[in-house]
Amino acid sequence: MKIVYVIDSLANQGGVERIVLNKTEYMTKHFGYDISIITCYQNDEMPNSFPVPDGVKQIRLGIPFYSQYHYRYPYRLVVKNRLARQLQYAIETTIQRIDPDILVFVKSDVFFHVKCRAKVVFEGHEPRPFTFSNYGLSRGTVTGWYMKYYRRQFFRQVERQADVVVALTQGDAFEWRKVKRVEVIPNFTKMPIVSISDTMTKRAIAVGRFEWVKGYDQLIDAWKIVSEKHPDWHLDLFGGGKLEQELKQQQERLGLQDYLSINPGTSTINEEYAKSSLFVASSHFEGFPLVLLEAMQVGLPCVAFDCRFGPSAVIDDGVNGFLVPEGDVAGLAEKICRLIEDEKMRQRFSQAALEKSKQFAVDVVMARWKKLFESLL
Repeated sequence: MKIVYVIDSLANQGGVERIVLNKTEYMTKHFGYDISIITCYQNDEMPNSFPVPDGVKQIRLGIPFYSQYHYRYPYRLVVKNRLARQLQYAIETTIQRIDPDILVFVKSDVFFHVKCRAKVVFEGHEPRPFTFSNYGLSRGTVTGWYMKYYRRQFFRQVERQADVVVALTQGDAFEWRKVKRVEVIPNFTKMPIVSISDTMTKRAIAVGRFEWVKGYDQLIDAWKIVSEKHPDWHLDLFGGGKLEQELKQQQERLGLQDYLSINPGTSTINEEYAKSSLFVASSHFEGFPLVLLEAMQVGLPCVAFDCRFGPSAVIDDGVNGFLVPEGDVAGLAEKICRLIEDEKMRQRFSQAALEKSKQFAVDVVMARWKKLFESLL
């Protein structure tokens, strides 16, 4: 079977890029598929953040799509449309040359109607209601109008052209109910497991980008409450992003320098999980939170905002962790304190987390992808 994936870039150090490479590696090695990855905006001078697996071919189109931001509105829209046409032509000619059986568009940055015989799959990694959203930021009138129009046209195109949409959760699948066919296939993680947490270390951990969507300002506010009750516990944040300085200023303003650390991302995050006793997530929304799954694989009880759509697909409330109404900072702090204060509960949740993570084992998830692709042909 010949498959082509289309993604904006592999230069981004994100979960989507990582899962695409993990899946293509598995399919090449175990299913014998012939796989190519087209990266739309990445040129030869932009290195991949993760290595491309042996046997998987990468084709860099190098369309300078981000050059549109050098211009102001309304001329930016002219440049954007010109680049979109250029990208459309490059994708179509490349696909026709490869002649794949299946064409997979990843994320929501790129989706085009391509004249070819391939079955078309749209693989969403962002919940539909938040696709092309403003991520909590205000936009000008022109930008807001254009994005509303662009969003509507994008969804119509996917509904007309995609043979199947693959959602990460049942909740997001419902949002795509107008498409021809929708399937739910979750993500998995290949994080190596070095050791399992004994849940006895007085340390909590959070992992992710330092951006608005992750809600770390709310988590820091919650930890202020926790630290007043349990000053012997420490929270470590691991990540990076444009809000790092703002978070450090908040940490200093609340006097949390001795109770909370803001750390850069690390290649040994598996070891950091294992040295912790609980995981905390404070996102405003999630597609499918790989970090929750990683934490559970080392036996960490999890406390998370019950945001749309991801955490409830992994956390069974009161069994392997707690779900808190999104934005309820006091509630988040209360559930963290409850786990801190109940050692037996932490251990019970830890065992349940390990058991839950088996549902997202790589062999289980990839068998569902194989079944889907074969059904399309």
